[in-house]
Amino acid sequence: MSAITQTPTKSLMLFSGRAYPELADEIGGHLGITPTPTSSYEFANGELYVRFEESVRGCDAFILQSHTSPINTWLMESLLMVDAAKRASAKRITVVAPFFPYARQDKKHRGREPISARLVADLFKTAGADRLMSVDLHTAQVQGFFDGPVDHLFAMDLLIEEVKRKWGDRDLTVVSPDSGRVRVSERWSDKLGGTPLAFIHKTRDMTRPNEVVANRVVGDVRGRVCILVDDMIDTGGTITKAAETLFAEGAADVVIAATHGVLSGPAVDRLKNSRAAEVLITNTLPIPPERQFDKLTVLSIAPLLARAIREVFEDGSVTSLFDGAS
Repeated sequence: MSAITQTPTKSLMLFSGRAYPELADEIGGHLGITPTPTSSYEFANGELYVRFEESVRGCDAFILQSHTSPINTWLMESLLMVDAAKRASAKRITVVAPFFPYARQDKKHRGREPISARLVADLFKTAGADRLMSVDLHTAQVQGFFDGPVDHLFAMDLLIEEVKRKWGDRDLTVVSPDSGRVRVSERWSDKLGGTPLAFIHKTRDMTRPNEVVANRVVGDVRGRVCILVDDMIDTGGTITKAAETLFAEGAADVVIAATHGVLSGPAVDRLKNSRAAEVLITNTLPIPPERQFDKLTVLSIAPLLARAIREVFEDGSVTSLFDGAS
C-alpha cells in the first residue's frame, strides 16, 4: 500500500530524496505506508532529474530530504521534487527538512553578506511548497522567513529521556555552549526538574568560521555532570573546547547532547578523543558506519516526524506534541 486514504478525495503520500531514504522508510513504517517510488539521477554535467513513478494528483504530499553533504545537491533535488509535485497537481505540498539547509546564515554579521536561510525559504515557496516542517532550527526567527505555516519540531524530550535514563541519578548541570542557547538550556533545566544552569562565554573571530578564540564558564559546574546542549555538531571544535573548559573548571563528567550530527571533517576524531563521557544526537542526518564511534548514541527522530506528519494530514495540532515547549 502506497498511501493512507482518509476520504475519497484526500490521501497522504510520502516522498524521499536520495540523501537519506532510510529515514523515509522508518517514518513510513510508523505511518503504515511506503514512500512513493521516485526516479532521480544526475546527467553527465551534474544536472538533476526527478520524476514520481505514481500519480500524485490531489494528494497531501510530504517531501522529505535530509540536507547532508553534498548539501547543495540535495537542496536542489528537494526543490525539483517540490516543483514536480506542484506540476503534477498535488493538493498540498509540505517540505520535511529535519535539518534546515543554511539555517546558520540567518542574519548579516557584516556588510555585503547574504541572508541565506531566507533565500532557501523563498526558494521552497517559489518551487511550490505550501508548508515547511523542520527540527530544532538554529534560531526561531527562521520560521518567519517562509511565507506559510512552519512546523518547528523539538528533539528535546527525546534527548532528555535518554539523559534521565543514563545520568538521572547524578548531580546535573545544564550548560549552554554560548549565550545564544541559554533559553533552550532553561527549557532543558525545567524538564530535568530545575537543575542548575551554566553557560560558556566565548569569543569568535568572525572572519574565521568554526573557530573559537576563548572560553570561560559562567556558573557552578564543579563536581557535577554537565549536560552540554547545542542544536548541532559540525566540525566539533566549539563543543569539544567547551567540554575541555568544563573539565578545567572541575566538572565531574560531560555529556554532549545535540539534535543534528553534521560531523564534518575532524569532528569524529575530536569527539572520540575528547574527555566527554557520551555524545547524544538524533538521526535527522545520516550517520554512516565510518562516522560512528563507541561513545556516540544516535536516537531516532522518525516517530516524532511521523506523528507531526499525521497531525498535519489530519488537520490536528502539531503544537500539542510538545506540551508548550514551543
